[in-house]
Amino acid sequence: MPAARESLLDAAYTALTERAWTAVRMVDVAAAAGVSRQTLYNEFGSKEGLARALVRRETDNYLAGVARALSQGSPAAGARHDAAGRVAAAAAWTLRTARANPLVRAVLTGCWSDRLPAPAAAGAAPPPANRPGIPAQRTAPSGDGPLPGPAELVGRFCDQAVAALEPDWPEEQLPALCAACETAARLTLACVVAPVTPGAAPSAGCVPARRSRRELETEAVSRLVRGAFARMPADAQPEGEHC
Repeated sequence: MPAARESLLDAAYTALTERAWTAVRMVDVAAAAGVSRQTLYNEFGSKEGLARALVRRETDNYLAGVARALSQGSPAAGARHDAAGRVAAAAAWTLRTARANPLVRAVLTGCWSDRLPAPAAAGAAPPPANRPGIPAQRTAPSGDGPLPGPAELVGRFCDQAVAALEPDWPEEQLPALCAACETAARLTLACVVAPVTPGAAPSAGCVPARRSRRELETEAVSRLVRGAFARMPADAQPEGEHC
């Protein structure tokens, strides 16, 4: 991605963390990125185009993190077959990102607050090129379609999990693997929509260690994901893991 475009997206995201999107001004975004307002309009066409590009970048970064989590442990002997653990790591990354990034959370849940650019507005056509006080604007790039929604992200999470794990799986067991990955993806999304914070009662005479909400949520989603894989048929195991 060209440096100017990346700087503009960084500036737009920073502005969004400080104030509502409706209060974000293009001139301020351009100034923060160190470029002219004309450059900003040349790159994104309109404020709506900027919002759409920003949402897409944050979504792409989230999915790249899913891929990294799924690849963890694969080179290590004995760890590369831990399918449930790798998907649980991707689920934990999803929770962390949704907590930290309001745009990713909105795309995952479909719930857009008043502070964020609305999906409909982000997909709208740019205003007229000769609008007074606004530099000439280009048309949004062809193929720049609707923003992704929860169903699409669940599908992409599942597809990435299957792609990462299937090389170690017997072909006849791939349907079971796909089903487990889809269940794990949906459970992960459910935890983003309605965070789970379980608390087990302490044993008599024991003082439980103080644990953060983040740790409890991560533990909960990990347990749910591992449960999805535990329910797979007994013979649905990766190659080399048969007992």
